[in-house]
Amino acid sequence: MGRLTTHVLDAAHGCPGSSIKVELYRVEGQQLELVNTALTNSDGRVDAPLLQGDDYRTGVYQLQFSAGDYYRARGVQLPAQAFLDVVVLRFGIDESQEHYHVPLLISPYSYSTYRGS
Repeated sequence: MGRLTTHVLDAAHGCPGSSIKVELYRVEGQQLELVNTALTNSDGRVDAPLLQGDDYRTGVYQLQFSAGDYYRARGVQLPAQAFLDVVVLRFGIDESQEHYHVPLLISPYSYSTYRGS
């Protein structure tokens, strides 16, 4: 059965990104439909798949990670207009029965991602 999972690693501090708000949207043309909201746990992972079962289908999705809030909570001094306040990842799911894992590696001024396993 297909599912979508994620986790966050904080490259600036060398630790998992805990208590980060993650929002998943389904993209329909110019519209965003909120599908799920979660917080990362102490290991930087979301406890349950963000998408699975009947809700899991091919299409375009968008993950939004509240990186600025995370760094502010850690006491990092960010400018009023943080360079990376919300990290937005838009991606496609083409196989409805596969596991898609979308990890995020963040710092206050950069991020990277890939399709993990």
